[in-house]
Amino acid sequence: MRYWNFARVLLCGMLVACLATVAAAAVKLPAVFGDNMVLQRGRPVPVWGWADPGEEVTVAIAGQSLSTKAKADGRWKVELAKLSVGDPLEMTVEGSSGNIVTLKNILVGEVWVCSGQSNMEMGIRMCNDAAKEIAAAIHPRLRLFLVARAKAAQPATDVKATWKPCTPQNIAANSWGGFSAAAYYFGRELQKELKVPVGLIEAAWGGTPAEFWTSRQVLEANPTLKPMAGHGESSVLYNAMIAPLVPYAIRGAIWYQGEANLSRAHQYRTLFPAMIANWRADWGQGDFPFGFVQLAPYRYNGQNPADYAELCEAQLMTLKSVPNTGMAVTTDIGNVRDIHPKNKQDVGRRLALWALAKVYGRDIVYSGPIYKSMAIDGDKIRLQFDHVGGGLIARDGKPLSDFTIAGADKKFVPAVATIDGDTVVVHSDQIAQPVAVRYAWRDDVVPNLINKEELPASSFRTDSWKGVTEGK
Repeated sequence: MRYWNFARVLLCGMLVACLATVAAAAVKLPAVFGDNMVLQRGRPVPVWGWADPGEEVTVAIAGQSLSTKAKADGRWKVELAKLSVGDPLEMTVEGSSGNIVTLKNILVGEVWVCSGQSNMEMGIRMCNDAAKEIAAAIHPRLRLFLVARAKAAQPATDVKATWKPCTPQNIAANSWGGFSAAAYYFGRELQKELKVPVGLIEAAWGGTPAEFWTSRQVLEANPTLKPMAGHGESSVLYNAMIAPLVPYAIRGAIWYQGEANLSRAHQYRTLFPAMIANWRADWGQGDFPFGFVQLAPYRYNGQNPADYAELCEAQLMTLKSVPNTGMAVTTDIGNVRDIHPKNKQDVGRRLALWALAKVYGRDIVYSGPIYKSMAIDGDKIRLQFDHVGGGLIARDGKPLSDFTIAGADKKFVPAVATIDGDTVVVHSDQIAQPVAVRYAWRDDVVPNLINKEELPASSFRTDSWKGVTEGK
């Protein structure tokens, strides 16, 4: 009897081991590969996953068939040749153990990662014309991949998400208002203009600073950023919500963040470009396009009003110094009493204008005026701008607002600003010998300088005097 019990236990153990071996042998893909996904057109497409060490894995799609063997840690990867836009595809991933994974309704088109904090995470239900927009969100060739919030101390290997076609139900299904409104309006505009499928990967979390989205290695390697490397939750969102997506083939990324770094705006000059470089290096797809939204005005209680201006300046400096970046200015569509302005249609459209012009080669005006240079002329300062488009105008038809001017004493006073051709002339009766001009240099401004394409000017300053966040 004792022998029989032992044999039965042994047999059960062998059966469990056998089942475990079979389970381990099953070929597995990360969540970013699934039914309804969009694969990036026109560039090599990495496909990866897990299997038993040494198991042969074959990936087949669109007439391509590639095989490889899983490494000692069970990981495997192949790289498909460039794919073209066409009818929906199927992909099969087969292991030599006999396990087959079949993915259906796959489209080839343009894939964008959409990340940041609450204004990117803010869903369509919370924005302007929500009911109308949701009802019209029937776009079977626009696909949504919403990465669940997660944190990790070390780089993770997978995320929790599934690809879904854009329908009224899918666009509105999320605890924080649905899928990202800014991302959706960006993707909708691209699809309308490009006439190709678009895949949007949302990985956003409200209230999070940029260091959460930057790897520990990058923080540690930069003397300015190194103090953050082992502090608090730095890198936890990069580890959990970005690293697992790498190296999924993408066209680029859009980003809407900055509020959580407001009091350290001077540091953001270093941190934001480092984060962009971090993502680009890890993806291994070169300096892929990276568009971002400059913060809208909002009266931040308890903050120095210039903190906001200096964060916007850091974003503007990133635009000018980091290749293949674009910036959507939102000074005219914010709400100084609401940190979450509800007009995300124009946010998405302005990001799409940049992408259409600089990524897809359309000959269109895609930016509002950007300060270029100044010249002192007696008691006046004349300002030159890039991106004047069809010409400079005041958005509301009133005199230009929110310009200030200072002399050598660095004391700024309100100024009179007048459009003169493609320039703006600034002066004040209080300043006989001006040396510097600032525009929209507070967090509660409602500035009105735009071009005739109705794209607003970025805030700026002509001086380089020490800011209020320098040294923080």
